[in-house]
Amino acid sequence: MTADHSPLPRTELAGLLTDAAHSVSGILTADYPTAASRSYLHPVLGALSAGPRVICELNDRLEGFTVDEPLPTTPAGLFTLASYASALGWLTESLAELTTSVDRICTRVGMPTEPPCSALTAPAGPEEGHGFDFSFSALELAAIRTAADAAGLAPDHYVEVLSESLLAASRLTDACMEISSGLLEDATYVLDEATDHIRLGDGPDSLPTLVRSLLARMEATE
Repeated sequence: MTADHSPLPRTELAGLLTDAAHSVSGILTADYPTAASRSYLHPVLGALSAGPRVICELNDRLEGFTVDEPLPTTPAGLFTLASYASALGWLTESLAELTTSVDRICTRVGMPTEPPCSALTAPAGPEEGHGFDFSFSALELAAIRTAADAAGLAPDHYVEVLSESLLAASRLTDACMEISSGLLEDATYVLDEATDHIRLGDGPDSLPTLVRSLLARMEATE
């Protein structure tokens, strides 16, 4: 039997991007049971556990798109491949950055803790040298001390590593939201085109959303 090597229709191409977008956004809602002794890692553990699985799923789909099927030759197929590959690369980089942040947090936690300081009993003044400008209520202070005690950390050290964890989670959230929205935008573009003559010129408007975003990020860091 001769295999059917006809190009994938635009509905399937758009579906590929849409499914990928949902998988990426799903990372942000993943939960992971966190022991009280590691509560400072709770903001990142869900993504850290779900992220690698999503990357493997997206990679498998990409291989199916480029190996099991003939390489795309239509403008719509090439546009979809560029968008999908950009999303996978961006997500992989973002998960690697998250892993590095978690490793750094774990290293800090493994270091000897300093005695509790006044940072958790009164707002820290600039002269005190702490990077925090938090003013906690009595109830919040009690909760912090309880969580810090369960984690075996000084309260000020607990706030530091929890803040790093929240910052790492925020960076991944921003990346996943931009990746997901870019994939959905590209899926809509592929689906809404009346023909397969997707724009693939030399100008920036001819590129998928995620490719343009990555180029803009590269230019911003130069």
